[in-house]
This record gives sequence, C-alpha cells and structure tokens, in this order.
Amino acid sequence: MSGTIALISNTAWSVANFRSGLISALQDAGYRVLVAAPEDEHARRLVESGCRYVPIPMDNKGTNPFADLVLICRLWSMLRRERPLCVLTYTPKPNIYTALAARPLNIPVIANVAGLGSVFVERRWLAAVVRRLYRFALRSPRRVFFQNRDDRAYFHREGMVDESRSTLLPGSGVDTQWFAPRPVDGDKPRAFRFLLFGRLIAEKGVREYVQAASSLAAKHLAAEFHILGFLEVPNPSAILREEVAAWVAEGAVHFHEPTTDVRPYIAHADCIVLPSYYREGTPRSLLEAASMGKPVITTDAPGCRDAVAHGETGYLVRPRDAADLTRKMERMASLPITAQREMGRRGRELMLRKFDERIVIDKYLREVADAAAGR
Repeated sequence: MSGTIALISNTAWSVANFRSGLISALQDAGYRVLVAAPEDEHARRLVESGCRYVPIPMDNKGTNPFADLVLICRLWSMLRRERPLCVLTYTPKPNIYTALAARPLNIPVIANVAGLGSVFVERRWLAAVVRRLYRFALRSPRRVFFQNRDDRAYFHREGMVDESRSTLLPGSGVDTQWFAPRPVDGDKPRAFRFLLFGRLIAEKGVREYVQAASSLAAKHLAAEFHILGFLEVPNPSAILREEVAAWVAEGAVHFHEPTTDVRPYIAHADCIVLPSYYREGTPRSLLEAASMGKPVITTDAPGCRDAVAHGETGYLVRPRDAADLTRKMERMASLPITAQREMGRRGRELMLRKFDERIVIDKYLREVADAAAGR
C-alpha cells in the first residue's frame, strides 16, 4: 500500500510520545506519514522518525470563533494540497474542525475521543457549545474511536455520534515491552514511595494528593510522596511553580522536573497515584505503571476506573475526596510486600491482555486500509 496518512493533533509532543508505535506500523505497512500540529520542541523527533511535519497554529484552549474559523481554513488548505488517503485526528479541536474541513474534500477521517477533559467538568456553557459542534462535525468521520465506555455512552445518549460508526479502544494502549517490570538496585529497607506523574493541573487531583500526603505524614506513616510532571501548562487550572515550591518547602512532597523517560521513576516507586476527575480517556500513566508491575490508586471516574481492577491491581477512590484517598494510600502502604507485588503482577497481566498497544495499532491499520481502499 502507498499513499499518505495524516495525523492531526493539538501538540507535536503528544504525537511524538503517544503515537510513535502507530506511526512506525503505518510506515511498515508502506504508507507515508504526515503530522500536522502546532510547532514545539518535539516536532524534530517526528521528522527524525521519517514523518513529514506541517506546523498548524492552534489555540488549544481559546474560544474565539474567528480564530477557529481560521483554523478550519488552514486545515482545509493543507488537506486540499496534500490529499491524504485518510486523516487520523486526536483531541477536541482537531476532531471537530478537521472533520469539517475534510468533508467537502471527501477525505475519510478517523477521530479519537480521548476523554472529555475539563470542559465537561467545570465549564457548562462551553460544554453545551462543544456538544453542538461535535453533533454537527461527527456526522462525517467514517469511524470514531472512544477510549472508555462512559464517554461512548455519553456521546450516543447526547446524539453526538451514530452508534454504528463508533467503537472502543483500550486507551492509547501501552508498549508492554518498553514499559516492562525492571529490578531496582538495593535491598536496604526504605520508606514506601508514592508517585504522581503527568501534566500538573488541578483536575488531575494534584492538590488532593498533597492533602493526603500531609495527612499521612502527620500520622507518621513511613512513606515518601513524589510528583513528576509539567508545571504551568496552558490550562486555566495549571498548578503554578510557586505552589509546588511551597509544598516542597513544607516537606509535603518531593518534586521532579519532566523527563523524556519516566521508567526509572516508575521503577523506584511502590505505588502510582492519579486521583483525577478530569474525564480522562484512559490515563496513560496508569497503563504505564501497571505494565511495569506497579499497583495503582485512582478515582472511580470515567476512564480511570477502566484501567484498574479494584482490590486486585490497585484501589479506586471517590473523586475529589482527599480523606478517601488518604485511607486507600495508607491501606496500600500497610499491605505485606507480597500482596503489593501480587497486585503489580495482576496489573501487568491486565495490560498484556487488554491494553497492549498492538491491539490499538491493529484496529487502526484495519480502519486505514478500509478507508484507503474506499470500503
């Protein structure tokens, strides 16, 4: 098979970090891959991987209708010039506006709804607007992938997508060979180590995690509480560096700057915590942690609950409930080490069985081949 497959997302970073396996599989299948996204320092990685990269300016959080109309025009012009066999889209603005731009050009679109984000949690008026946009735009994509059952059911219930054109994916999947269990040097006794990692925004439950850490420290639990991730991201609820510095100064947490390889941090942790109420797709951090054989604690919320078997691979807690999170973290740290390791082992088995990246890639390859063949 030959021809171009375009991937459109709201950051080059997300494509480079979360779609590299899919890009390699598309290239191995004989396709040329074009990536369109706002330019950042990760665009170079896409070019080095053999992709063509096209910068597309995009105000990810903006609500200016004129700016969004300009974005549609840019997407239409790029698609008209490149004429890809098929377009794969990720995140709300690319999903909505690429579908609108591609429709008059008769270019097939495969959209991926990776969670609903903060819009559907905090901003009701904007959620109503986005629902109308999705309802209009998602008439045309040949396939709409969802990363959890709750989001798919919500889109069906609200009439935003036809059930016959939607299907489920196990999140973005996880490369279970790359994120494999690894031994940790040293057998000396040490404090139990919790880790939260990812984009540091309020809806990820970062403040609830710090509250739980402070409560457990006051109870003299022999534990450390670590945070790793991006500060001051372009989001209204971004955690500021000054706030994290205050937490560190108080001795509540240890903070680590972002890294291109989180595996050493996961390996040295005993439990990964993500108390998110963000309307996740299926959180990548939970998949990576479980794939490396680590028990996890997360919220009983859409997307998060899909990645955990409560009581078997970790614990679920109530969203926005620091007290419940404190109890579950204390319970995890108090388990015998054999029980902790058994949770990690079962989590690894769950990833191999249901969340391996190959499952996602194979579904994409089938859909792309059908689209390219005009079926």
